[in-house]
Amino acid sequence: MAYGNNGDFERLVEQITDVIVARLNGEEHVHDGACGCESACFNRCPERMQRVVDAGAARIGVVLGESASARDWASLVDHTLLKPEASEADIRRLCEEAAQYHFASVCVNPTWVKVSACVLRGSGVPVCTVVGFPLGATLADVKAYETRRAMFDGAREIDMVINVGALKSGDDCAVEYDIRSVVEAAHGEGVLVKTIIEAALLTDDEKVRACLAAKRAGADFVKTSTGFAKSGATVADVALMRRTVGAEMGVKAAGGVKGIEDARAMVEAGATRIGASVGVKIAQEAAGVKTSSTAAAY
Repeated sequence: MAYGNNGDFERLVEQITDVIVARLNGEEHVHDGACGCESACFNRCPERMQRVVDAGAARIGVVLGESASARDWASLVDHTLLKPEASEADIRRLCEEAAQYHFASVCVNPTWVKVSACVLRGSGVPVCTVVGFPLGATLADVKAYETRRAMFDGAREIDMVINVGALKSGDDCAVEYDIRSVVEAAHGEGVLVKTIIEAALLTDDEKVRACLAAKRAGADFVKTSTGFAKSGATVADVALMRRTVGAEMGVKAAGGVKGIEDARAMVEAGATRIGASVGVKIAQEAAGVKTSSTAAAY
């Protein structure tokens, strides 16, 4: 199964091992300047270590081959319901399924964050929500406010849409500033940020530039799609995004994943998260259960 360059894995393992060993030995981790700490980075910034694990290092511990369990697959899925007509009953059902299957998160619109956080309390499943969704055309300070408001309601992961128009205009500085505004708001509370580049609207060059802007801005993941554009995730896009960001960031494939085979192809291309409305189907198929349901983009 293809997971990228083995040297990347080895370096990532070494970095994580060094931090953990230093922590166990009571030593200070050498500050690399990336998290703003003056010293003892691991002690003061455990959320940064968690972001590393969530974003990419988890791939080291879970090799998703034919023998992978339903739980293994579920741990990569953001169980998603972003349809505007979703009711409270629909959202509660989504959360109950997430708690049952132990998905990576539930991903809901901001209006449902508080309800979801209440339903999932004590389950270990975090709430993810969307910012600047689905067009990415709101102002950077508005996206930052959306982020803070969502965290207030209980969101622990933020999927934000980039300023696609700015990217198309060649204004990469504006794109990076837009992303950083959300990252700074979120990381202050230890909250993950996934940057949606809406790959279906971009050329390959623009996809690379968007991923690099997200990396410079300090985002934890790059994500293919909102699920509301003309198409969703493709294997080629996931592979390109993985090559661009390297091993230290997560890649989320979202939109159009219809079952375990689609999910497997995305993981083989380099995805570390799957955004889908068919998380239950993926987990059931991984367990060998025959299913007949079909999936929408979300």
